[in-house]
Amino acid sequence: MLGHFGFSYVGLIYLLMLWIPNAIWSKNKPIDYNTTNENKLLLLFERVGQVCCTVSILIFSDFNIAVFSTWSLWLIASCFLMILYEISWIRYFKNEHTERNFYRSLCGISVPGASLPVIAFLLLGIYGKVIWLIASAVIIGIGHIGIHIQHLKTIHGI
Repeated sequence: MLGHFGFSYVGLIYLLMLWIPNAIWSKNKPIDYNTTNENKLLLLFERVGQVCCTVSILIFSDFNIAVFSTWSLWLIASCFLMILYEISWIRYFKNEHTERNFYRSLCGISVPGASLPVIAFLLLGIYGKVIWLIASAVIIGIGHIGIHIQHLKTIHGI
């Protein structure tokens, strides 16, 4: 459950799937995007979770593809969620750059830009049997999903 040290190429692929659209987004933020009222505690959880996820997903070789078994279904589910995450970015970039478009659900999944990668990382942690990534995904989930839900509530006037 602790993990085996070694480079994870699967982890690198996941990070690239996160970082590339986020870098593009930083140049194409929603025209009405506002971060002034973000909860500082949620922001702390998000930042700590980001660092912990980035480190743990790269330094444990347990996430790399192994001989297929029923345990591999965790990896397949995780990959599927990351593909959905990319689809949510494509949808955002092809449409109007507004918060309403950015936060709209995908296939019934609320705040897909936050929830899909968090759940994908959690499932990847389960696949690799690495408690550090599982815990990191929970920490970032509290912060990242929490912040996105706050933004969504603001959009809907809740």
